[in-house]
Amino acid sequence: MVPRHLQSVLEESAGLFPVLTLTGPRQSGKTTLARATFKDAHYVSLEDPAQRNLALEDATGFLNQFGTDQVILDEAQRAPDLFSYIQIAVDQNDLPGQYILTGSQNFLLLEKISQSLAGRCAVHHLLPFSRSELLGAVPTDPDRITSMPKLSEKAKDTTDANLFDVLWTGSYPRIHDKHIPPQRWLASYIQTYIERDVRSIVNVSDLETFTRFVRLCAGRTGQILNLQALGNDCGIDSKTAKRWLSILETSFVIKLLRPYYKNFNKRLIKSPKLYFLDSGLLCYLLGIHKPEELLAHSARGAIFESWVIAELYKNYYHAGKEPKMYFFRDSNDNEIDLILDHGQTMIPIEIKSGQTINPEFFKGLDYWRTLAGGQDLPAVLIYGGNNSTVFKGMKVLPWHAL
Repeated sequence: MVPRHLQSVLEESAGLFPVLTLTGPRQSGKTTLARATFKDAHYVSLEDPAQRNLALEDATGFLNQFGTDQVILDEAQRAPDLFSYIQIAVDQNDLPGQYILTGSQNFLLLEKISQSLAGRCAVHHLLPFSRSELLGAVPTDPDRITSMPKLSEKAKDTTDANLFDVLWTGSYPRIHDKHIPPQRWLASYIQTYIERDVRSIVNVSDLETFTRFVRLCAGRTGQILNLQALGNDCGIDSKTAKRWLSILETSFVIKLLRPYYKNFNKRLIKSPKLYFLDSGLLCYLLGIHKPEELLAHSARGAIFESWVIAELYKNYYHAGKEPKMYFFRDSNDNEIDLILDHGQTMIPIEIKSGQTINPEFFKGLDYWRTLAGGQDLPAVLIYGGNNSTVFKGMKVLPWHAL
């Protein structure tokens, strides 16, 4: 098992809250992590029809069989009425870490938690492997990204992997653990996701149309979201497009990056940008059949940008932190790919897939510094090359530093 950075966070939360909830996309390793972290806990999968029927028909008897022992309830959203009985149990016993709930349908889980377990439950998100997890390395702390030290020779030794291989393969655990060809596994994954998860969340009668919608979203990665245009291209109305996007986001397939709203006396874009949380899945949906195709592919920059943003989300979530990430764009098309909100300090980040540092890469960062009132303000460029340096006081980080 590849060690997960979230494990220590789960152990800490288990000493503070009676209920822990672990969500994330299907096949991100939630069950494996829960069982590895809480080795002595009872384990029950509510995908098992017999266990699910017992939980639905006799919730009290189902929970009483465990007494006050710790128990992992996998795919807990499959028995939604159980949450009210868990509330009663934890109010009676008040034992830290008694119930560990996992599930791949974030929307259904959080809806039940807000109804029954608010204040009693710690919620954590597990995304597929981060690059640092795959390397067994210390993760990048996004809150300290401007003070990262220069890469050591040892760190450079871990960069043998080609960037395009990393982007094309993606980071779902089963691909790496079982050495399954990515395209073959991802084809099965997207079919299973649509036929099982989507149908259980919302009534989608035409799965072919939904599949086309997902592929259209892939083609809009890194772009400002236009619901009307997206719906028109798919043959659905904008309300349906919005509902389907919500499904993709709550199941951790995509992330809608919100715009930064601070008033600089400029007209700012108010629509979000769309990103996929796994670059391998994105490449599959775009029909990229091998890593070498990325070199000249028109979506190379968007795929790289999506990968960087996903890695930062992973580093936040797997440290038990809530990401405060935005983008900036005004009506004159001045844009910053990413803004990290550190409270009193905002860190602008430009993301470029090019492997050679170009002065043009810094135009947006220079504009931000002028707008924010200081040419010495911290700023970061993350690019597709291999060298770490400083340019006009701005931190330059290679892709593998993440």
